[in-house]
Amino acid sequence: MSNIKEHMIFDFSDFLSNESENIMVNLSHELFTCDTEKDPLFLYYTLLQPLVFSMVFLLGLSGNGLLLLVLLQRRAHLRMTDIYLLHLALADLLLLLTLPFAVIQVLTGWIFGNFLCKLVGLLHRLNLVCGSLLLAGIGFDRYLAIVHVVSSLQTRRPQTVHLICALLWLFCLALSVPNVVFLSVGPRRNGDTWLQCHFNNHGIHANDWFLVSRFLTHVLCFLLPLVIMGYCYTAVVFTLYHSQQSLEKQGAIRLAMVVTLVFCLCWLPYNITLFLDTLVRLGLLSQKTCQSRDALALGLMVTESIGFIHCCLNPILYAFVGVRFRNDLLRLLPKQFRVCGPMLCARCFSKVSVSDTATTTTTTSQYI
Repeated sequence: MSNIKEHMIFDFSDFLSNESENIMVNLSHELFTCDTEKDPLFLYYTLLQPLVFSMVFLLGLSGNGLLLLVLLQRRAHLRMTDIYLLHLALADLLLLLTLPFAVIQVLTGWIFGNFLCKLVGLLHRLNLVCGSLLLAGIGFDRYLAIVHVVSSLQTRRPQTVHLICALLWLFCLALSVPNVVFLSVGPRRNGDTWLQCHFNNHGIHANDWFLVSRFLTHVLCFLLPLVIMGYCYTAVVFTLYHSQQSLEKQGAIRLAMVVTLVFCLCWLPYNITLFLDTLVRLGLLSQKTCQSRDALALGLMVTESIGFIHCCLNPILYAFVGVRFRNDLLRLLPKQFRVCGPMLCARCFSKVSVSDTATTTTTTSQYI
């Protein structure tokens, strides 16, 4: 097993530590040396990874912040899908707030103490799992609303959706509590002054939870949401395709396919790479060269960055493409931020009024 350290914050990231001396790697009873002084991962790890995380943080903070602001402005009149969107934006926003801690740890080590190590680790895990399950919830809600219009009238109520979301948060919190138990601040190795937030407590039990949490990542953060979304959106597309066609229904079909495809493209590479790394850790797959070790470590970093980009895409996919959301946003921005002058505001409101007139003729307008 190679002496590759988890150098980011949580169980969700695997990075090669920046060692000044050679790393001795013992795989399949063979001893060989990997020279890290000219490590090709160093540039990505110390420069590109923090840059990508910073961009994802800024874009995701803006998009999810605007979505959350618009939905809260009319919280008394939220539809079923809007409630899921509200919780999804909150989960994505809280997940993105953990990225600055990851960037700082990459550059300086963990400097925030043991309490924040546990808290940030809890928030990361909680919102990662909850965000994925909320995506599945949105797909299931669309399935009920379109495929089972009449029979779902009794179950698709705001109180029911709020209850479902609350139960999801509690379920994800229960799965995330072990992170608080096992996470702690410690040196990368004995005698090292560089600290990291990792699973340092309770020895072998921490390692067991590390492997279990990886299994849960595969199942709850990818496979289960993908299966639910795939089935529900396939049924939605099939139902709309065989009903009377309209531009709105065609748009719903395209959006359903795009939502599923984007989720798969963002998270499938990471889950495949993470599964391969888990096989290496369990000794079921060997790394016989430094090149294979570097390729796997780089793959984990790159694919994880792609996965986090999905947090930025959620507001675009689920809200920004909707006419109603754009109208609400155009009303809100001049009022809250005074971002446009009199001429531009007049144009904004004129567009909104035209759109409102158009959308009032239909009762099936949805964000998705």
